[in-house]
Amino acid sequence: MDHGPQADLSSLEPLTFSAAGFRQRNVFPTPLLVAPVNDAAALNERLRPAILARAARERGAGEDGWRSADDFASWSGPAGAALLEAATRLANGFTALRTPDGAALEGVLNWRSNAWASVSGADHAGQPAYHPGAFWSGVYWVDAGDEAPAGKGAGPGGEFEMHDPRGILPGFSAPQLRMAIPGCLSAGLTDYEAPRTGTMLVFPSWLVHGARRYSGIRPRISVGFTLSA
Repeated sequence: MDHGPQADLSSLEPLTFSAAGFRQRNVFPTPLLVAPVNDAAALNERLRPAILARAARERGAGEDGWRSADDFASWSGPAGAALLEAATRLANGFTALRTPDGAALEGVLNWRSNAWASVSGADHAGQPAYHPGAFWSGVYWVDAGDEAPAGKGAGPGGEFEMHDPRGILPGFSAPQLRMAIPGCLSAGLTDYEAPRTGTMLVFPSWLVHGARRYSGIRPRISVGFTLSA
């Protein structure tokens, strides 16, 4: 079939791109809120003994360490209530209300929360999980145990681990390749956040997450929670 005269491209210079019009967008981002809590020391002074006492009474620890039932709010007292109220306020600051056609709505959500306490020791790990039916999930480290020194090696492990929600297909097709784009270096892989005493993480409940194996000596104490509308 005759497509007509063809342009002769053999003499063209290498093509370039418009510096003024060029944009880089990292699409489908997954938010991770990393929020150090003010006055965490006073809060943790109340939470730590309450959680350890509960763990001692229940005397249950498996591969993931000890975890309470989802009844943290019923026995953690004013300190637990203050923690969950802070988590709710943080979530409200990053949640928009919309009508079915996308118009903005005024108001604040009345979240329903579930929360539990956990204690991890040496060789404990958290299996990958997600939380159907909730919108936000989070963790607060009452005591991170043996923390990794900032910028000084791997530390004792136990990092909070997040799996790329788009799956690992890039690794299947070309495992030797990585995207040379800031913010996309972990695409198709996992990313991590080191536990820090007094810090709260909040993330979408559909994000698959876990904890890498912990090799520290001091117990690592945390509170996990979900928020649903």
